[in-house]
Amino acid sequence: MEEKTVEQKLSRKKMYTGQVVSDKMDKTIVVQVTARTLHKLYKKYVMRSKKLKAHDEKNEAGIGDTVRIIESRPRSKEKCWRLLEIVERAK
Repeated sequence: MEEKTVEQKLSRKKMYTGQVVSDKMDKTIVVQVTARTLHKLYKKYVMRSKKLKAHDEKNEAGIGDTVRIIESRPRSKEKCWRLLEIVERAK
C-alpha cells in the first residue's frame, strides 16, 4: 500500500481564498469569500459573498490580509475552517 502525500490528502478538502474582515476573537478570524456566478435567467455575472469563521492558532492574520482557508473538523458551533496560509499582508 503506497503512502499518500500531503497534497493528495488536502486535495479532497475544500479550499477558499478571501479577505479577513474581523480578527477580534481569540484564535478566530472571519474571512469573506467572494465568487462571480452567472445568473441563470439574466445571463449576467453577479458577485456572491459569504463570511466563514476560521481557526487561527497563532493569531497571525489581521484585518485586510488575503488568506487561504481549508476545511477542517468542527472546532465550535460555527467554526469548521482553519487558516492554511497568509497569501498577502494588508498594507
